[in-house]
Amino acid sequence: MNKYLIFTLVILTFASAGSYGQMAEPLPIGSDRELFVDPYLIERLDKATIRMHHPEDKGKVLGFDLPWEGAFSAYVTVIEEDGFFRAYYRGVPTAGKDGNSAEVTCYAESSDGIHWEKPDLGIYEISGSKNNNVILANAAPLTHNFSPFLDSNPSAKPNEKFKALGGTSKSGLVAFTSADGKNWKRLQEEPVFTQGVFDSQNVSFWSESENQYVCYFRSWTGKGYNGFRSVSRTTSKDFIHWTDPEPMGFGNTPYEHLYTQQTSPYFRAPHIYLAIGARFMPNRKVVSDAEAEKLGVDPKYYNDCSDVILMSTRGGDQYERQFMESFIRPGIGLENWVSRSNYPALNVVQTGETEMSIYVNQDYAQASAHLRRYSLRLDGFASLSAGYEGGEMLTKPFVFEGENLELNYSTSAAGEIRIELLDGDGNKLPGYSMEEGQPIIGNEISRKVLWNGSSNVSQLSGKPIRMRVCLKDADLYSFRFY
Repeated sequence: MNKYLIFTLVILTFASAGSYGQMAEPLPIGSDRELFVDPYLIERLDKATIRMHHPEDKGKVLGFDLPWEGAFSAYVTVIEEDGFFRAYYRGVPTAGKDGNSAEVTCYAESSDGIHWEKPDLGIYEISGSKNNNVILANAAPLTHNFSPFLDSNPSAKPNEKFKALGGTSKSGLVAFTSADGKNWKRLQEEPVFTQGVFDSQNVSFWSESENQYVCYFRSWTGKGYNGFRSVSRTTSKDFIHWTDPEPMGFGNTPYEHLYTQQTSPYFRAPHIYLAIGARFMPNRKVVSDAEAEKLGVDPKYYNDCSDVILMSTRGGDQYERQFMESFIRPGIGLENWVSRSNYPALNVVQTGETEMSIYVNQDYAQASAHLRRYSLRLDGFASLSAGYEGGEMLTKPFVFEGENLELNYSTSAAGEIRIELLDGDGNKLPGYSMEEGQPIIGNEISRKVLWNGSSNVSQLSGKPIRMRVCLKDADLYSFRFY
């Protein structure tokens, strides 16, 4: 009997009847796509792990090289709509106080998310000409951190298709609306929310799962500017009246300075909000004075360093920090190790049939400041993973809706994935056992699971079940019933 067959026989005994005790209240997942960025559905891992994956550097895509942009351009938002991409960012060529009059909001666009153009919009006069890509000017301090979103609220007015918030503690958060994403107007003159520090990018969106607007904004763990840079949350039904702020928690993890958090619904699983933020390490100096002079970095901006982290939340006042390690490390070269570099843009967008992109500010406070693109496979933030010796996962009880089970997965030539569906108490279900399932081998974004040659699981829809996943030299990135 070969080694792998012995392993299979052993794990088939794992789900013996009555081995799980009284069934917990099943989690409703409907036909939502489930990722492995949190342990929401996981009850048990045996020789399997949850592994974070790191985006691949695809190079510079947008330089901040116009006279009104410059070395201190920051706080980028990328919005995709029907295959068309828009980028918004602060332009300011020289260092100054937050919310100073030189700050403007700039705009770029792309048909693929890779090649970008800066159109002459003719909206504002800058340096004696309207031939520029500025969509907001003469509005300090609102241009310090203007951050828009495409409103998916089904009740949104057509002329308010885009919404945005901008402002500092001095002004409060002021709301804007736009029909085309280029021409903006205030929703009202007075701020819509004032209970925060706001000295960073403050992000908002319409939550389909919570049926309300949500805003995640900069706060501090102590009074004033003491403690750690952190995050708080407020919600609204109309984008005008907002609830009292709730500080976000981070589970049993240490506080770190989160300069930005970039919380937004993942486009393939909008009930999961991904927070791909900037972790700031104050006074962690990597670049020497002589090296900074050679780089030409502003003297006030090389005493700290930053990288990109990955968190998630499903709403409420808690983030899941499943991974404390860096999601995107600073690149090779001292230019990547200066203060306030490596700040990710808001939103993950699809840029290919199997690819999604994340954008990151680099070379901050330098003449070479630019936006860089990083890529991952769809859903590829993290995976359920096992090596050659094999491993498995058992889920908590859940209830789904649908007729098929779809996997996004990858195996080696020697590896495979096997799926077994159990009832809520962990008993085998005839027709869906490990023995009746077809081994899944390959590398696909979408693959139906088959048992006895059929993918139909409709007779289990609406009933409490568990899922057992056995892997050998494989990664499972996501699954959904549909």
